[in-house]
Amino acid sequence: MDQVSARVTITRRHPDDVRQRQIVTSIDGAHLGTLMYGESVTKEVAPGPHRLKVHNTLFWKNHALDLAPGEHARFSVINRNGLGSFSLLGLFGVGPLYISLEREPDDRPDQSAT
Repeated sequence: MDQVSARVTITRRHPDDVRQRQIVTSIDGAHLGTLMYGESVTKEVAPGPHRLKVHNTLFWKNHALDLAPGEHARFSVINRNGLGSFSLLGLFGVGPLYISLEREPDDRPDQSAT
């Protein structure tokens, strides 16, 4: 990876994911990828501020981030059942799946220790 660029990775492998429906991802309004369970997508971007958006066509999550040169931001996206999902599933045969977006811990060494 070029040291003047940064990267963003979104992974959909969390054990709490219901493994149904696609999750559409974008960064700064540009389509990044459509994820089914078990998939991930990585994009090289310029350092600086960015807006990450994920949705499952029913619910959306937005996340603002500011990337440093060489930084690799990793996220986990999850489709979850919510309160009432099972009752609606029994009544209509379909229930809402809520979306979670969690930033994974940074694995870079602490720069303040130098």
